[in-house]
Amino acid sequence: MAECIFCKIGGGEIPSYKVYEDEHALAFLDVKPHAQGHTVVVPKNHVELIFNLPEKALKELMLAALKTMEIIQRKLHPDGFNVGWNHAPAGGQVVPHLHIHILPRYQGDGGGSMHSIVNHPGNRGVEEVAKMLARQ
Repeated sequence: MAECIFCKIGGGEIPSYKVYEDEHALAFLDVKPHAQGHTVVVPKNHVELIFNLPEKALKELMLAALKTMEIIQRKLHPDGFNVGWNHAPAGGQVVPHLHIHILPRYQGDGGGSMHSIVNHPGNRGVEEVAKMLARQ
């Protein structure tokens, strides 16, 4: 996708601070970091949502995320991590290219857990949702 900022970064049209790269994925520092070492890992092939990523490519992307975390751990020594992606606009995705955020966490940084992202359990109880999800 010619207009995709992450494709342009991957293609070298826009400079980045690379943390990790292999033939399948690129990891680079987020230019508007929410933590010291905040890194974004993207597949080199343009795909908007994880549902559109073939299983083999998904494995390669997750391995790239792991290798990136290992580099960050070795160099910055964070006390923990939050790792995840925003899926679709309702999930907070702004750039329409699948990307995994790696947020190094440090004691006392003021951040929260995944549970702090949203707190709206909906109208259905857990039992009702479990029954719905169990139906194939």
